[in-house]
Amino acid sequence: MYRIAPADPAQPQAMAMQAALSATLAAMTGDSGQASFDAGDVRGAGAVFLLACDSEGAAQGCGALRPLQPGVAELKRMYAAPGSQGLGAALLAALEQQAAGFGYRQLWLSTRRINSRAVQFYLRHGYREISPYGHYVGRSASICLGKELTC
Repeated sequence: MYRIAPADPAQPQAMAMQAALSATLAAMTGDSGQASFDAGDVRGAGAVFLLACDSEGAAQGCGALRPLQPGVAELKRMYAAPGSQGLGAALLAALEQQAAGFGYRQLWLSTRRINSRAVQFYLRHGYREISPYGHYVGRSASICLGKELTC
């Protein structure tokens, strides 16, 4: 069982989860992904950073969403620690619920194509490939995915 709740991305446990994600991405893709994340983007209206902790209070994962354009939020910094069975799905569901509560109709994200585990995870959860957006346009290493949210 996990407790998933909003947290400041600069909080120590949140920083530890982001560092674990960055290390995982850097080992897999050669890029930590940190350059495409601004903590300020997930602190304002229509944004949230979620931290997932186990029953003993130890952080096990995180995820965030930020406003992207009217009706659309972007998922950022999704991470579930190895061995945290079911946490990724729980975090994604919590972020989708938050997004719907903020009034978003769609969620978009980008990940590296080489990160096949993440791509398959999102596809299993109803995300589909969409046209590249923002700074992902023209980047063949990236895949952009999106999902329509139900009210």
